[in-house]
Amino acid sequence: MDYKGYKLRHEYKFYINTLVYHELRERFRHVLHTDCNMKDERGYLISSLYFDDIYHSAMRDKINGTAFREKYRIRLYNRSDEVIKLECKSKFNQYIAKQWVNISREEYDSILSGDYEFLISKPDEVCRKLYANHTTKLMRPVTVVEYKREAYVHPNGNVRITFDKNLSASIGDPDIFRMDYETIQVPMDGMMIMEVKYDDYIPDYIWKIIQTDRMVKCAISKYVMCRDINRKVRIV
Repeated sequence: MDYKGYKLRHEYKFYINTLVYHELRERFRHVLHTDCNMKDERGYLISSLYFDDIYHSAMRDKINGTAFREKYRIRLYNRSDEVIKLECKSKFNQYIAKQWVNISREEYDSILSGDYEFLISKPDEVCRKLYANHTTKLMRPVTVVEYKREAYVHPNGNVRITFDKNLSASIGDPDIFRMDYETIQVPMDGMMIMEVKYDDYIPDYIWKIIQTDRMVKCAISKYVMCRDINRKVRIV
């Protein structure tokens, strides 16, 4: 499905406990493929450096359930600078879309130092939008959201199901490559987050596996959870 040039996907999020995780994981292994990014069954580390403006728009829009909203982030994997993505994730009611572009380590460092000028010369819309938000609303990096992701995919419907574990937030300076970069665990009470994404449809046999009364479907935001931890740490 497309909307104003965006390729839209369905997205659902669930809280699940360890028992449900092991049951679903075993069943998914018979009908889904492991994501190509998974080098072993434990998954891979995702670090997402999120931006917000002086009005805390990203935070407020999520908490208020604003129908259309955007979040900007820089994403990398296993704390390596081999692949660094600048992304804008858009939410259209129950649908999501993503714009992204690869950036270099030097460009990452420029953004972290407050220099956004190079974005003007890049042809990608996500770069121009971030520059506009920075200059008009002082958008800047505010926190890093980290977690271990275990991912499974299926070509029919472009299905992607992920288990996100060990959620943590950055403390202090959010530059992932700093020597003194630190994170703090987000308390989840033994729970983890399962995300289900697909394009126009999801095969019935996959959806039937997901349907269990032991999962809690809700509008989970790892970003909001980590911002809340940041606030509590500052208070202490």
